[in-house]
Amino acid sequence: MKHVLLTAAAAATLASGALAQEVTLGRFFGACEDAGTDTTSSVGEACIIQSIINAADAEIDGVSITTLPTDWGNYYDQIKAAFAGGTPPDIFVMHRHRIPEFAGLGAVAEISGDLEAVGIDASDWSATALDAVSFNGGIYGVPMDFHANLWHVNMDLMAEAGLVENGKPVLPSTPEELIAHAQQLKDATGKDYLAADFAQFPLGVRTVLALLWQQNGNIFTDDGTATINTNEAKNAVTAITQLFDAGLANPQLNYADSQQAFLNGESAILVNGTWVVDFYTAEAAKEEVGLDNYYVADFPTLFDTGATWADSHMWAIPSTVDGEQKMAALKVLAFINDHNIDWARTGHMAVRTSVVESEAYTSLPHRDEYAGTAAIAKDTPPSERYGAIQDVLNRELQAIWLTGKDVETALADAELEVQDLLDR
Repeated sequence: MKHVLLTAAAAATLASGALAQEVTLGRFFGACEDAGTDTTSSVGEACIIQSIINAADAEIDGVSITTLPTDWGNYYDQIKAAFAGGTPPDIFVMHRHRIPEFAGLGAVAEISGDLEAVGIDASDWSATALDAVSFNGGIYGVPMDFHANLWHVNMDLMAEAGLVENGKPVLPSTPEELIAHAQQLKDATGKDYLAADFAQFPLGVRTVLALLWQQNGNIFTDDGTATINTNEAKNAVTAITQLFDAGLANPQLNYADSQQAFLNGESAILVNGTWVVDFYTAEAAKEEVGLDNYYVADFPTLFDTGATWADSHMWAIPSTVDGEQKMAALKVLAFINDHNIDWARTGHMAVRTSVVESEAYTSLPHRDEYAGTAAIAKDTPPSERYGAIQDVLNRELQAIWLTGKDVETALADAELEVQDLLDR
């Protein structure tokens, strides 16, 4: 059917003499070859976003979309290489924290004056969403979500350990309770209390950052002073390493292995993001999956102030794209903006006020269980060096729990290296 539709479109194009404007689109989120165009039934990040893109390709008159193959792990390296070679995609997804880097270099287009022409109502974006795509007074993208770290919970293991009350998991409120709960669950079930990717991607960094922010600390100040070798940072790291030292969590699991351990029923809690809520809900419904009774919780407050790592996905257009090509790209962004409710099915928090207040949104699975996450979402101050800073932290924290590097030495080394990055 898709072939027939495309053939008909091609015939119409030839008859009218107008050529479809081809838009290239760069994204991560994973591959989904059979996503189709039904934006309401696809499952998981990769298939949901690709179904929206496929639907845009089918429904926007005079525009065809080619999704470029990219990998999450080195996505930004690929995008930068494309810019360096003069062939960046016409649209590409990026995180909020990358705006200072790309907009600061003049690489992405300021689009505040273009939104109305394609029917994007920026007043429907929440204040936080508008802030996420803003830089030096301009708008440099169309926001798509807020995403944050959550605690994904196996309620059967928690119940077996006596850590369920009134249908909700009993979560720790201090580092001491964290270790006590973890030991209680291990004694009752023989399973690990917590799993996360501590060995590869920066899930461990984000976990430590959350616990640092809960003590009202940060890794650097607004004026560019690194503040990593602090008592607050040591407390945050120790809260995690105590689980490793007691054999209650495994620091050597990567993303895929930690996720599989949770789905297999081998750990009670998985620290991961909003992006997997839809996927885990679908997995828990399968008879052959070890996870049966699934719950989603806000990241617990172990110190003084509620906080969890958070970021935003947004869509940007290179500053070199103009004229009809830019208008075609903007139409695609408008289509994605119109389908914010479909993207929110992943588990991500919506950016449009009209969507957040809709029954379709509030009735999404598990949404009420982590309704408090938006209020505790935190991040570091803006920095053009965000990516490099995160890499430093990831390397030094992994050195602590994977190679036994002294905590204070690792934090001191990280502080020196981050300060060097901030000073450039």
